[in-house]
Amino acid sequence: MNYAVPPRPSIVGRGAKKKSGLTVLVLCFVAIVFDGYDLVVYGSTVPSILSDQEWDVSPSAAGVFGSLALFGMLIGTLFVGLLTDMLGRKRIMIISLTWFSVLMGLTAIAPSPEMFGVLRFLTGLGLGPVIPSCVAMTVEFAPKARRQLANAVMYSGYSVGGVLAALLGIMLLPHIDWRWLYAFGALPIVVLVPFIWALMPESVAYLAARGRHEEARRIADDYGLAYSDIVATPKDHAAAVGPKKPRSLRLMFSRDWILGTFMLAFASYCGLLLVYGLNTWLPQIMREAGYDLGSSLSFLLALNVGAIVGAISGSYIADKIGIKKVVLASFVVAFIAVTLMSFGLPYGVLLVFIAFAGLGSIGTQIFVNGFVATYYPQANSATALAWTLGVGRLGGMSGPLIGGVIASLALGFQVNFYVFAGVALVGVILITLVPRRPLSA
Repeated sequence: MNYAVPPRPSIVGRGAKKKSGLTVLVLCFVAIVFDGYDLVVYGSTVPSILSDQEWDVSPSAAGVFGSLALFGMLIGTLFVGLLTDMLGRKRIMIISLTWFSVLMGLTAIAPSPEMFGVLRFLTGLGLGPVIPSCVAMTVEFAPKARRQLANAVMYSGYSVGGVLAALLGIMLLPHIDWRWLYAFGALPIVVLVPFIWALMPESVAYLAARGRHEEARRIADDYGLAYSDIVATPKDHAAAVGPKKPRSLRLMFSRDWILGTFMLAFASYCGLLLVYGLNTWLPQIMREAGYDLGSSLSFLLALNVGAIVGAISGSYIADKIGIKKVVLASFVVAFIAVTLMSFGLPYGVLLVFIAFAGLGSIGTQIFVNGFVATYYPQANSATALAWTLGVGRLGGMSGPLIGGVIASLALGFQVNFYVFAGVALVGVILITLVPRRPLSA
């Protein structure tokens, strides 16, 4: 591969911009809406599945089912870096969305609990590549000074999907079978994939890494991007990336970067444990606390609404003061809010603290992803996100399992909150230990 392409003067700033990165943000936002819906819908349906006498599912088995989708996501996320290097981010998004749409449709007609679990795992394989691809694309095509905000707006789609899952559960579950909520998750293949195929550009960083420099520069100019902010100079690129072996992992685990690589990965573990532990078990936990199904699902709604408001406002602040401070603050908020949720609070006050817990769980993971996407060089961001989210998926798998174990042992609903609060405190420590970005980056 020939990297010796002479630099061409950028024409950005002379009226050359023809397209808006907003298109990329909107497409990624909608993709994340369905990603969030397809995962949070399980939490909405757990009470109904547990009460389904035909299936006779135990709380511990429900925890396993919740983890299977996350296990599939772990595998899908770990492979996304390699697949992206071969196929590009746009194709990966199309394949992933098509895959999980089909599997969600099949999940809706699962004939047994065992087949339901298998289909949740297979669905997770398709969900895995969506988040790292969307984060990398959004950050790449966003204005440099607004990358954290753009990432938060895009990633808030996850919570919008969660809100949608909770609302549909509140409105429909009293009247129709819970399977219909999974059937709705098959819509992306119809309402989103054709638009990504037609409107989504390919990643500039990917094209440059494949030696397609003219095409990469054309897309950068079309979208008003500074090419040098995305792609290393030919000399640097040739030194950093060999023609046969991908070097992203080598950089991440080099002496200058390895501490940050591990701290961010384990912070993602904590963040995703909070996200999936709360989204899976919050409705059932609150039913154990004495609330009916509608009220329990309203707590899930408050969790995701809080995440939307908190994540967008927090990321706006992050562009001003730095993302690390905001991640630290959000983990602290999670610790305080989740601890207070264990107390016997009035309904309205409890809703407020659950909303803050949404900021501290889902919002925190949004901030962690934004931290990773801007901590490493842009050409390495997709692989770094895949690694970080891959480790994080282990935490995501742990969250539903922990809730299932606590429920099966009848330890009391408060124990869930004590465990989740402790995880948030560990997250504070991990982020504190992330070093400054190496000066050579």
